[in-house]
Amino acid sequence: MPDDNQIEVPQSFIALHVKPGRSRPDASFEVILARYEQCEDMAATLVEHAQALAFKENFPEQDILLRCHQGLRADACGFDAKESAWVVLRLAELLGWAAPDVGSSAEG
Repeated sequence: MPDDNQIEVPQSFIALHVKPGRSRPDASFEVILARYEQCEDMAATLVEHAQALAFKENFPEQDILLRCHQGLRADACGFDAKESAWVVLRLAELLGWAAPDVGSSAEG
């Protein structure tokens, strides 16, 4: 990790870039960091929206998280299957909600 960077990319995110049977990521640290920042920002951005759906619309937490996952899987969002799953799991963590089953995060 470069000395001037103070952002610590969690292992759960780095693991998205490690192919089965390998021990090293298939992308540079700079690429992984950029993707991590986008995914983390998206999770943080979705917090307020998810809370509004839960409290104002009275939607169940799991339904909200699964809807967010579906939205992230849209081509226009730019997140692949692994990143979409990670964002939703991070969103659940930020909200203190149970993590949903978003399918295999091994999909590409």
